[in-house]
Amino acid sequence: MSRVKKRGFFITVEGIEGCGKTTQAALLTAYLKKKGMDVLHTREPGGTDIGRRVRALLLDPESKALTGLAELLLYSADRAQHLAEVVEPALKKGVAVICDRFTDATLAYQGFGRGLDMDVIESLNEIATGGCRPDLTLLLDLPVEVGLGRAIGRNDKTGNYNEARFEMEAVKFHKKVRKGYLSIAACEQDRIKVIDAGGTVKEVKDAVRAVVDEALAAK
Repeated sequence: MSRVKKRGFFITVEGIEGCGKTTQAALLTAYLKKKGMDVLHTREPGGTDIGRRVRALLLDPESKALTGLAELLLYSADRAQHLAEVVEPALKKGVAVICDRFTDATLAYQGFGRGLDMDVIESLNEIATGGCRPDLTLLLDLPVEVGLGRAIGRNDKTGNYNEARFEMEAVKFHKKVRKGYLSIAACEQDRIKVIDAGGTVKEVKDAVRAVVDEALAAK
């Protein structure tokens, strides 16, 4: 008789611009693979071929005329495709999925940042995900000025300004987003673990590993 694989572990990594999400998600992926786990690292928006086209539109500085509602719907469309094509199939196979941004980002950016109706966002998140929720969320937190400085410096260094639409938002907007993230985390302390992202890459990496190891041991 064949054994039925247990559902995989779903980890999301969240935070404001420049908090180091992508770096830490990649380091965590490598760490878990070294431990012998089957791991998939993905992102939102842009975790599918269709999603990459949506991402280009959402993050392009030329998309200035995009309304808050249109932005929200595009993120929801990307998420629905991503869940159906990538996340759910992997979880069903027992794979650990590490996703750079997920539903909390929509609440923080489009809800707290843009001021869109939270009930509408929650409903769209539920529709897009089919009720799929992270087992663990790592919220990398640091002051807005530090994060924006890192993000803008990175763009200047690479010369890649094609995805800089959010970096161009006012500091006030980003402060609302950070406050939103922390408010969400305060309401869901069992799932969301806040990690100080102001240290070195190694310091943050070690903090992330400690949290993830504890969560996996308790699974």
